[in-house]
Amino acid sequence: MIEIVSERRCIECDICVRVCPANVFDMTDGAPRIARQDDCQTCFLCEIYCPTDALFVAERADGPTGITEAEVERRGAFGAYARALGWKRGKAGGSELDPTHRIRVAQNQ
Repeated sequence: MIEIVSERRCIECDICVRVCPANVFDMTDGAPRIARQDDCQTCFLCEIYCPTDALFVAERADGPTGITEAEVERRGAFGAYARALGWKRGKAGGSELDPTHRIRVAQNQ
């Protein structure tokens, strides 16, 4: 379940908002807001595509865990799932072959 959007790390690209299949986030004038946390499907797409590792998704959570941003930082857990898949800073080797890369390109247009 999505737990944290770090305002300190977030660059306000809204990629997480666009990739979320459950519409969990709301756009704001700053970092996206977790608006419908209970709808999170724990698919990790937001964490995987975040270019700055600003998101933390709790892998085994039936509800909010109450973990703090400081604790996630201490554990080195921001972007941990993406790193486990071999992604670095939101980009995977061979990602140019993945048609979902267009999500990143759209942000720069």
